[in-house]
Amino acid sequence: MINKSLSYVGIFLLNAISLLPFLLLYKLADAFYILIFYGFKYRRKVVKENLYNAFPDKSAAELNAIEKEYYKFLSSLFVEIIKMKRISKKELNKRVKFKNSDLVEAYLQNNESVLFCSSHYGNYEWVCMAIGLNFSGQHYPIYKPLSSETFDNWFLAMRSKFGNNMVAMRQTLRAIQASKNTASMFTFGSDQAPAKDESIYWTNFLNQETSVQLGIEKIARKTNRPIFYLKINYLKRGYYEVDCVPICLHPDETQEFEITEMHTRFLEEMIEEKPAYWLWSHRRWKYKPERKALSILENDGGISVNLA
Repeated sequence: MINKSLSYVGIFLLNAISLLPFLLLYKLADAFYILIFYGFKYRRKVVKENLYNAFPDKSAAELNAIEKEYYKFLSSLFVEIIKMKRISKKELNKRVKFKNSDLVEAYLQNNESVLFCSSHYGNYEWVCMAIGLNFSGQHYPIYKPLSSETFDNWFLAMRSKFGNNMVAMRQTLRAIQASKNTASMFTFGSDQAPAKDESIYWTNFLNQETSVQLGIEKIARKTNRPIFYLKINYLKRGYYEVDCVPICLHPDETQEFEITEMHTRFLEEMIEEKPAYWLWSHRRWKYKPERKALSILENDGGISVNLA
């Protein structure tokens, strides 16, 4: 009961903050940056480790610069997400611009559906929200529900207010089946770590062995829907450009895991180009591939390798 009451208090404060104009919100973000970077040192150990492992060739000075820039961006992202509660259609369209949207629209106008591949890069929440305003088809973003029902409902209301039809991850196939006769767009976040028991496919990503979700590949090969990557470009504080990049137009012609490699390599290049705007505080590499232990055994004077 106490936790639920605290949740309502938290939501009240967030709603109050969302009333502030952007000028004051970014002043708040500046103060928040000092608090989480120098004060609480929010997940700085995680961020440092992730950056160090991802960019082994960069100097300590370069990594520190990326880390600081990341926390400044994270502070801005925090207030921008809160502002989703009050942001108008006009304001959102001014701050999120789409490039090559006509390539997607050509499919939708022909009553064909597409798949969007996205990631936790830039303001992914604003981009997802803006899709519902900028394309003619029905938009179905796939999301993972929060553990707090109160906060989950609050987020769900914000994410849905401009026509998006939010779909919980485990309801994806049902939603695709239900919308098969209409031109639709399903957006998948491709960079979250799968659960440990669902970590089936491993690849090298940012110089580390990484498990990758297979959801978008499975759906694409089953439905033969073309895949566009939403390449988010951070222009300046509060402004983003989204390039709709076709990465696989004929999924039925691909080999197993080929699509997964395509979008993984695409994201890798995006991060390497401008590393500060990806979600480095996420524990992306908390699971490691299980390996059989190697032990050296003596055998009648010889040496053999035992897989234990």
